[in-house]
Amino acid sequence: MKASAVANSNIALVKYWGKRDERLILPQNGSISMTTEGMSTHTTVEFDSRYRRDVIILNGKELEESETKEEIVRQMGNIRNHAGSKERAKVMSFNNFPTGAGLASSASGIAALTAAACEALGLRLNGKELSILARLGSGSACRSIYGGFVEWLRGSREDGKDSYAKQLAAETHWPDFRMVVAVTSKREKKVRSRMGMKASVETSAFYKGWLDSVEEDLDSVRKGILKKDFREVGETAEHNCLKMHSIMLAAKPSILYWLPSTVEIMRNVHEWRENGLECYFTIDAGPQVKLICLEKDIPAIQERLKSIKGVEDMIFTKPGQGAGVTEDHLF
Repeated sequence: MKASAVANSNIALVKYWGKRDERLILPQNGSISMTTEGMSTHTTVEFDSRYRRDVIILNGKELEESETKEEIVRQMGNIRNHAGSKERAKVMSFNNFPTGAGLASSASGIAALTAAACEALGLRLNGKELSILARLGSGSACRSIYGGFVEWLRGSREDGKDSYAKQLAAETHWPDFRMVVAVTSKREKKVRSRMGMKASVETSAFYKGWLDSVEEDLDSVRKGILKKDFREVGETAEHNCLKMHSIMLAAKPSILYWLPSTVEIMRNVHEWRENGLECYFTIDAGPQVKLICLEKDIPAIQERLKSIKGVEDMIFTKPGQGAGVTEDHLF
């Protein structure tokens, strides 16, 4: 009863921000993302009667009581309930990129955990079923089940059975579509996404405007991806990102994830576009800036980012594969 899986993180082009059901993790709005290539979580899960509790080892360290451990154990419970099992397990997981820093490590982590645990328990779920189960652990994890460009459907049912992800286009659909992740801090963020969403929904005066306009963003990005219209996708994704952060800034108390280097990159992207280098930015719940660009412009963007104070690292990625099992076990 042992299996391993690898899942990639995903970066939202139209953001998921806010839940209408906290327990089932049902979103207030749909979202669209790109599953990344190379920003991954590798997880091994072993169910065995000798384990009296779930043992969670993340990046080489056994987790003590923490929100992260609680989320993983809760998801293990969701998977056990689905399988009709009571076995406890050992979970070992490694991220090859910063954890809890606004780079969707929870998406890849819960997707890999769900795929591995289901395989270990002998569950044979299709993509839709696996996506629904992954969503119960982390909303954005449902998108990492698929590769390429993915849409998470909001759904309307109270039981969540119509809220799941589906692939809009495969990872091979847009060969020159790229993202450059400018890492401005590798520290874990102080305000976790779940708390930021909850505060935004409950206290931000701008939240209604977000819901009123997000369907138009979804339509633009969906069409832009299918038509490979880079400008439409980039402009909409950047605007959607700024609207999301405006909601957080207007929450009580205000939530600000940006660092000075985050703002400096944003200002530079606007200037670069004015001077003929077409790229756009998007930022999730963290200080990292993801630059949306075409493959031909990677060298120019890389050179410019090197000159910006506070850029600690760069990650170059493109549309990647969805979650999948592997025979490469971590223990």
